[in-house]
Amino acid sequence: MIAGQEATMNPTGAAFQPELIELMKIVLDDATAMLPEAKRTSTMKAEIASQILACAAKGERDPMVLKTSALLALVDCTHYSHDISPERRVV
Repeated sequence: MIAGQEATMNPTGAAFQPELIELMKIVLDDATAMLPEAKRTSTMKAEIASQILACAAKGERDPMVLKTSALLALVDCTHYSHDISPERRVV
């Protein structure tokens, strides 16, 4: 770790550097913006953030992979997937 920079711990014990935290914030904002406006709730944002954190904790750093993984997790949720036609679910 670079002197003067602190890592942030998440509940799983993974430490995130400030640069990664900033990247995850951008990915969260981008993923949230892709949702229909009516679905941009704090609950949905928390679900997306949780998935991004889980992927990052496993070592993923590619913003597209983080975003895709988070959005696919939402599609798999039964309370959201009914809003998306099966044709649109295919990635």
